[in-house]
Amino acid sequence: MNEEDAVPAAPDPAAPDPAAMRKHYREEGLSEAELAATPVEQFARWFLQAATEGRLFEPNAMVVSTADAEGRPSSRTVLLKHFDDAGFVFYTNYDSRKARDLTANPHVSLLFPWYTMARQVIVAGVARRTGRDETAAYFRTRPHGSQLGAWASAQSSVIASRAELDVSYAELAARYPEGEQVPVPPHWGGFRVVPRTVEFWQGRENRLHDRLRYVFLPDGGWRVERLSP
Repeated sequence: MNEEDAVPAAPDPAAPDPAAMRKHYREEGLSEAELAATPVEQFARWFLQAATEGRLFEPNAMVVSTADAEGRPSSRTVLLKHFDDAGFVFYTNYDSRKARDLTANPHVSLLFPWYTMARQVIVAGVARRTGRDETAAYFRTRPHGSQLGAWASAQSSVIASRAELDVSYAELAARYPEGEQVPVPPHWGGFRVVPRTVEFWQGRENRLHDRLRYVFLPDGGWRVERLSP
């Protein structure tokens, strides 16, 4: 039997059936009258609720989706570190896959999956690198171990073993002990995602969800449109 004729393995009968999983979402929804004037103001409202009421492990966790020059997509979870009217900021190794993708194709999507609140926020925009002063200022706020980790990991590259990573970290820890300043890696820094659309998704009963999307306008303002669920 060749590879094309192989019979797919049957799923474990003890595994739950995803088609049978059902959750009934909330009755209260999201109306145009409730929205803030800008998507960042509205995000700040929901983010506060996610951080205080949502019982979320990391409310600033977001799925960052990129595509390379050939349009091949990839996604990963990254932590949001700052947001304001200028955009949404995260930090990474500039040699990582996401950074290489963004260098070739700066269009990016951010998804905040606030499941316990039956909410999502979806940001689509363009990523730009943060300045080195801004990057350095944030790097100084990171725990000492995380600063060393930014040097120890050649993010997204293939390594032989976990031991290789641990040895690299141990060497750095010996060179820069606790209390000694760790230099900012030249290959590490931030991306600011400048939003062009921001969708606020509120789960509703019978899968008739509320989806309100801000669209950036040439004059600098925003238009709000409702999307069918």
